[in-house]
Amino acid sequence: MVLLGSEVKSLREGRANLKDSYAKVKGGEVFLHGLHISAYSHASYNNHDPERVRKLLLHAYEIKKLLGKTQERGLALIPLKIYFSKGKAKVELALARGKKAYDKRESLKRKEESRELDRAKKKHYA
Repeated sequence: MVLLGSEVKSLREGRANLKDSYAKVKGGEVFLHGLHISAYSHASYNNHDPERVRKLLLHAYEIKKLLGKTQERGLALIPLKIYFSKGKAKVELALARGKKAYDKRESLKRKEESRELDRAKKKHYA
């Protein structure tokens, strides 16, 4: 992953949020979108942009493999975790398929049922 100095220090403090982030292959390179790395508290006036697009460093054969799978099968590249190995920040990527409309409805239905159950419990014990 190509990072600035303040981003590395912020990552080492554990101040990154992978929620809603994804990777995209563009022009033979892989970029990470939506990754939020909070500003480093001890940095000077030239702190980094928390939401900037970051380039991932991959071998050409890895990029070709990922490009083929994302284009032909309709899969998305999702970052699972960020970790350090031998002083370098690494990102673990996964190929994932988005939810279908009926799956989303099912999830919302389950969520609403659990919410109603919690309300009933709260009302009963209050």
